[in-house]
Parts: sequence; structure tokens; C-alpha cells
Amino acid sequence: MNSKERIAKRVAKEFKPGNIVNLGIGLPTLVANYVPKDMNIFFHGENGVLGIASEVSEEKANPDLINAGGKFIDIIPGAMFFDTSFSFGLIRGGHLDYTVLGALQVDEEGHLANWMIPGKLIPGMGGAMDLVTGAKKVIVAMTHTTKGKPKIVKKCNLPLTSTRRVDLIVTEYAVIEPTDKGLILKEIAPDITVEELKKITDAKLIIPDDLKIMEV
Repeated sequence: MNSKERIAKRVAKEFKPGNIVNLGIGLPTLVANYVPKDMNIFFHGENGVLGIASEVSEEKANPDLINAGGKFIDIIPGAMFFDTSFSFGLIRGGHLDYTVLGALQVDEEGHLANWMIPGKLIPGMGGAMDLVTGAKKVIVAMTHTTKGKPKIVKKCNLPLTSTRRVDLIVTEYAVIEPTDKGLILKEIAPDITVEELKKITDAKLIIPDDLKIMEV
């Protein structure tokens, strides 16, 4: 299991039956692969669909069924389709239980930066601003570093997606909860030590006495 699959598998453990969940482009879409079929999670696409089952290959695709990232998808029985205004009404109205987003940076205050100016890193914000502001809980699913450079930093130096604090950060090495006191390390992967984790984390981590081992 590679790093991205490990992250997706851990994120999937956060959901409860009946949740409405939006999965961001890229790594977050892998989360659907680790949710039990009988859990009845309703995956939302901001382009106007509720009831995404999974991504499918081009050979098996219905060309009319795509997610917000332009990938071909399958749908569950009873899935519904709607226009973009209704879709963002669901988001802005607080009807999403979770949104799972990738990130370029998250800082000690739990602020998220996951977009950049056109032509740099990724092309734009998309629906991220609305998702981070409107969802009941926000989970950041990202690799701990990029080319050895920490992505969990003291202060974001990229444009913030929202002033709202995210609820959970999941990387291949740790599960971290941003709080008023700072970033609390809730779980650590079995293949890294606390000291090793600190070396690849620019932000300060609060280490509790009841630190758990992350299931991988």
C-alpha cells in the first residue's frame, strides 16, 4: 500500500452511515475505495451529482457521467442530478457532513492553503472556498511533505482557502487535530518515531500522553 492509499484508507474510517461527503480532486477521490459498500455513504460532486459510486475506466464509461475533476464515474441506485446553483446551495447551506480536500499547506492555526494563481502549482480554487466554509467537518488528506519540504507549517505563505480552521489532517505518517491550543498529534504511523515526525513537520506538534498508533 502506497502513501496515498494509506491516507485514503485512514480518512474513510471517519465516516458514519448516511453521511453526505464531498471528495476533492486527486488523492481524496481514493477514499471512496475504502468505504464499505453497505455503509450507504452519499458522495457529492459539486458539478451536480449526489450518489457517486466510484471512478470507472474510459472503456466502461458513460460519457454523461463525470465528477468535478472530469473523471468518468459510476453512480448508486437513486442517485440524483442537479444544476450547479443547487449543488452549491447544498454546500453553502451546511448540508455536507464532510469535505475531504488535498492541501499545499496547513499551518499551526489549522488554516488551509490548497490553491495558487493560474500557471502555478494548480490552476485555481474551484469550489474549495465554499466547501471549506460550508461543510460541517473538513478533513485535509495530503502527503506529509513535497519533495522533502514540510507541508504542515508554522504559517501559510500561500493564499488561504478560508479563514476557517480545518477539523482533521491525515497524512501517511500522522493524524493531527487542529485546536485552539495548537496541532494535537492524535495518531502516529508505526513506521516512524515522534522525533522523526517532528523533523519533517515545520509546525509545533502537541504530543498527548494517550498517543495512538495509526492503523495502516
